[in-house]
Amino acid sequence: DVVQAWRRSLKARPPAVKETDANFPGNDRKFADLVPEQIPRSESLLDCMRRTEPLWDFIKRDLIKGENVMVVAHANTLRGLAKIIDGIGDEEIADVSFPKGIPVVYKFDNKMEPLLPNDKGLTQIHTSGQFLEKPGLLKKALDTTKEWEASVPGTMGYNLPNVAKRMSTMENALLYLKEEQKMWKGATSTSRDDKMDEVDRGNNDGEILLSGSTSVKNDTMGVNDDDERFEEMTHEVKSMENVSVNLNSLGANDLFIVLIRHGRTPHNKLALFTGWEDPPLAMEGEEDARWAGRLLKKHGFQFDVVYTSWLYRAIQTAWFVLEEMDQLWLPVISSWRLNERHYGDLTGKSKKMVANIYGEDQLKRWRRGYKIRPPPVSSYSFSYPGNDKRRIKYVKDIRISFTETFCRSIEDRKLSIHRKFPKCESLFDCMNRSIPFYTEKIVPEAVAKGKRVLITSHENAIRGILMHLCEIPEECMNDLHLPNGVPLVYNVKRKCISLLDDGTGEDPLEKYDFGSAAQYLFRPCEIGEDEDWYTGPPQQSS
Repeated sequence: DVVQAWRRSLKARPPAVKETDANFPGNDRKFADLVPEQIPRSESLLDCMRRTEPLWDFIKRDLIKGENVMVVAHANTLRGLAKIIDGIGDEEIADVSFPKGIPVVYKFDNKMEPLLPNDKGLTQIHTSGQFLEKPGLLKKALDTTKEWEASVPGTMGYNLPNVAKRMSTMENALLYLKEEQKMWKGATSTSRDDKMDEVDRGNNDGEILLSGSTSVKNDTMGVNDDDERFEEMTHEVKSMENVSVNLNSLGANDLFIVLIRHGRTPHNKLALFTGWEDPPLAMEGEEDARWAGRLLKKHGFQFDVVYTSWLYRAIQTAWFVLEEMDQLWLPVISSWRLNERHYGDLTGKSKKMVANIYGEDQLKRWRRGYKIRPPPVSSYSFSYPGNDKRRIKYVKDIRISFTETFCRSIEDRKLSIHRKFPKCESLFDCMNRSIPFYTEKIVPEAVAKGKRVLITSHENAIRGILMHLCEIPEECMNDLHLPNGVPLVYNVKRKCISLLDDGTGEDPLEKYDFGSAAQYLFRPCEIGEDEDWYTGPPQQSS
């Protein structure tokens, strides 16, 4: 009865928690940026609601700009927002409830006053927000919520049904075809060409055969590459005998950056040019990311901020890594500048198809030429980023295209400002956006302030950052391979890359194929811990 009295009362506070208690928020590093006066030891319902008032000011600012805002929070904080929006009194707010997992939509007029939904809209007393649920299910959810509120705290909520992973019809069809081909191959003798074809298709068995060199073991974490795998390498591979990997080279107080290439996707498994196309992680890719998270947690890593691209596979990788590390609360900053290289008109096509149409030599020039671009997409192609409403709305740091603006304004019969989105990119083009994003955004905003940074991105974007950090010659960049889901730890002060010991005792250079440029990636740590490493942003040449 006493507990329920605390829960039902608007102003009564439960007993305060002691600062020595493990549940005191001041002992949790996620609240480290709060001053002592801001850390609550106990809260009434009214205290919790009042916390939302400053948040409403930020939300209202975005709404006035014309943005759509989604708030995912807790019952009492949502009640606090509803209290502010609808002007609900202290007594009436007790009648308002927010069932779990059911969206409530508020719409506003030009004066930021909430609009009442139409007669068919489902609302609850004292509020103008509309439930997006069928009446029967909504009543059941509200009744269930009341039952939980009347029970002892700690009651577990209901589990949402599992949702099938997003996969296109093309991916389903191609994966089915691939399984049929595997069955056919299993019934016939396998020639050397067949083995190479298996590598092209991303199988995890066997070896990658290199012409003019010994074979390299095909790693299980990232063989399915969307840029530098699936083809027989024709360049001369330099000896790796004198190259050693730095393992766990961080000191107790060393500042670090961890870079992780996203986990595997269905496009990787099918050897398709992915680029800016947006497939989710495959089941293997989810495990890639979770494995990386478990490994980082095992070695005691903690982060302060996460940077990722705008593409689903990189964002998913970040979330799975953080989930395994119990750090899902970290701020995640997304930027299109960390996107994969745009493959132009090759996007979505298989590498074998492109080789059949244009020839093997042309395919290799597009893939291995540092400044050679693939064929561009049309302005009206599905693969052109300028036709994606998300990018049109949110990308502000690309110059305006006068040609696209003129053509689209004629088509729309009104002024339609359009930006110069890439229609194709070389490796050089991709690096020209990822390196400045690192030096002008990540370094001054995070690294220079002593924050521990996690970057989950794509092979070519990460290559650019590594080229800058490790001073890798541009002629060697196409010889650098990055396995999926393997954390690369950069020691900021000592300026070196290291890998984490996974406990297997295997040599990472034998387990993973980093390519012949590994000799630049894994240079010895040469800089002393006390030397100054940050001298400000790079000076622009006049």
